[in-house]
Amino acid sequence: MHSKFPLPASDSGWRYSCSWAAPCLISQPAVIRDLLLSDRQKWRQSSSASKTIFSFSSSSQYSLLILTIHPLEAESEDAAIISRFQQYLQINTAQPTPQYQQSADFLISQAKSIGLEFQSIEFAQNKPLVLLKWPGSDPTLPSVLLNSHTDVVPVELHKWAHHPFGAHVDSDGNIFARGSQDMKCVGMQYLEAIRRLKSCGFHPLRSVYLSFVPDEEIGSIDGAKKFADSDIFNSMNVGIVLDEGLASPSENYRTFYAERNPWWLVIKATGPPGHGAKLYDNSAMENLLRSVESVRRFRASQFDLVKAGLKAEGEVFSVNMVFLKAGTPSPTVSWG
Repeated sequence: MHSKFPLPASDSGWRYSCSWAAPCLISQPAVIRDLLLSDRQKWRQSSSASKTIFSFSSSSQYSLLILTIHPLEAESEDAAIISRFQQYLQINTAQPTPQYQQSADFLISQAKSIGLEFQSIEFAQNKPLVLLKWPGSDPTLPSVLLNSHTDVVPVELHKWAHHPFGAHVDSDGNIFARGSQDMKCVGMQYLEAIRRLKSCGFHPLRSVYLSFVPDEEIGSIDGAKKFADSDIFNSMNVGIVLDEGLASPSENYRTFYAERNPWWLVIKATGPPGHGAKLYDNSAMENLLRSVESVRRFRASQFDLVKAGLKAEGEVFSVNMVFLKAGTPSPTVSWG
């Protein structure tokens, strides 16, 4: 089918893509043509995202052609954003030997490119915490802190289709890398949002801080905890903190207004040791198993509430038994 009205010629800086939709009845096609041509002039002067315009053909019943205009500049910007994200993901910060200094160097380079104040702080040796600042026009107001952690959990290479620190992007746009969700994506989103706001001339009223902390995956003792207890943190006058949340597969994001508190519990059982050839009553393992079974029953009751739809996962106690250590070392006997 041929278009009755001429489509806009391809302009430098734009890429067009077309698709046909279902036929529709148009009473005044000339008006549509005028709108199409006049809107094209407006869009040529715009730097915003993709635009969609329409063209029609046939005499009385018109098939709708959807023409989407993609600014090449925007596509180039998107590619640069993905590239920066990949660079961050390709730095191996997996516990127990994270490459923290490489991560800090990368983040500071991003701060320089955006025009943010920066400092690298070591509350523990070889564990830099990167703190960036976007000064507000009224520094007396409480500030905003955007927090993320730089370390990631260990990897099992044989379970990965692509190298966990290769940051491979497939044909569907999926990025394969450890930390792509937890939580280097959030740290880069902070930076890219500020980069875009600064390019638009926006200036915040209150100061905005970005903290990239180490050791979150092993308890945050040398990271966020020491940072929160420091004079540096107190001087920032933080009014609100945004931190880690759940990854979203869509354009919708959940907001969270509470945080669950961990309680690390160690159960120690004792009992008489003995030779494996004899039966001993009230052994340490036997006593421990009673406690384990009690915890298991409680865990199952919480799970049942979630499975029945009576409670959300965040409304119950999550109990997980993660470590077992048993045995008593035998003393070494030496004969003289």
